[in-house]
Amino acid sequence: MTDYVDGYCERVAPGLWGEPLNDLSNLAFLFAAVLVWRLAKGERTGRLLAVLIGLVFVASSVFHLIATRWAGAADSGAILAFVLVYAVVFVRTYWSRRWAWVAAPAFLALTVVTALLGGGLYLSALIGLGAFAVVLAFQRDSAWTHFAVAGAVFALSLSLRMLDRDVCAYVPVGTHFLWHLLNGVVLYLVSRTVIRPQWT
Repeated sequence: MTDYVDGYCERVAPGLWGEPLNDLSNLAFLFAAVLVWRLAKGERTGRLLAVLIGLVFVASSVFHLIATRWAGAADSGAILAFVLVYAVVFVRTYWSRRWAWVAAPAFLALTVVTALLGGGLYLSALIGLGAFAVVLAFQRDSAWTHFAVAGAVFALSLSLRMLDRDVCAYVPVGTHFLWHLLNGVVLYLVSRTVIRPQWT
């Protein structure tokens, strides 16, 4: 678990601060966490989401700072924790409190399926955002547009994440830092819609 991970264009050797842009761009998650915390105004669900976004900031920062397998696992774990909690919160907010508990295992099952197909956590998250938008559009809830926008931004960020290794020869710093910046926007957008659904 302490093995060195060289997975991004920007990193060319082991050691601390080998990915300055990837690390600094994690500040987008911290900024999103602060905004969500302030938006929550003491409401527990909002503050929980803010804390989880803060954990994504910490885990991703550590991973890109030290580049080890355990840090990478912690990074993925922090993201998964946010997504599972959010799935429950979404169902409770827009559909049914009675069935909210089903959301986490259902999303986990979807993630296992997409992982077997090579898509992993991120493809299932993109599918989830699309499903949320469709469900709300079918219910004629105006919030569907917010999830559609979040899904579009996430699709762009996922594309940039996948392009990182392919553009190394042309863009030495890669595109992974843009994944961080755009995902900070996505996490804020989706959190906002469940903290203050009447604003949508």
